[in-house]
Amino acid sequence: MNDLSDPYELSGGVPSIEVFRRLRTDAGLSDKTPEAVALALPNTWHGVVLHHEGEPIGMGRVIGDGGTAFQIVDVCVHPAHQQRGLGKRIMAALTEELERRAPATAYVSLIADGPARFLYERFGFADTAAHESIGMYRVMGGGPGASGPRAEP
Repeated sequence: MNDLSDPYELSGGVPSIEVFRRLRTDAGLSDKTPEAVALALPNTWHGVVLHHEGEPIGMGRVIGDGGTAFQIVDVCVHPAHQQRGLGKRIMAALTEELERRAPATAYVSLIADGPARFLYERFGFADTAAHESIGMYRVMGGGPGASGPRAEP
């Protein structure tokens, strides 16, 4: 049930390339090139955009193969609207869709930055280290996590 006085509206889908980039950087996440975003957004398995009085102020996406592996990414809310339960609203929509459509044996992962881990724990996510796993990453093209052949001395 929607509260008519609620100025926030959550809808399914993904934002435009420009809005995606703005939402990420406004929330303190890294920017992505327009070319990378143009490739990524159409491959979203499920996405949501949160609007405040018609203006996009938050989003979240689920990506994956549709059967065995999914990842929750790009969960963010503009700083002016944080601490109002809006991240919880985004996560609820994403996890509800996963529960509705993903197979029971699907593995769903995410990267929890800072205190966001407490939000994700509310939705059943657990630290992988407690299960003798560690999260690993690689950034293509340089920076932390980049890899490539080491120069021999």
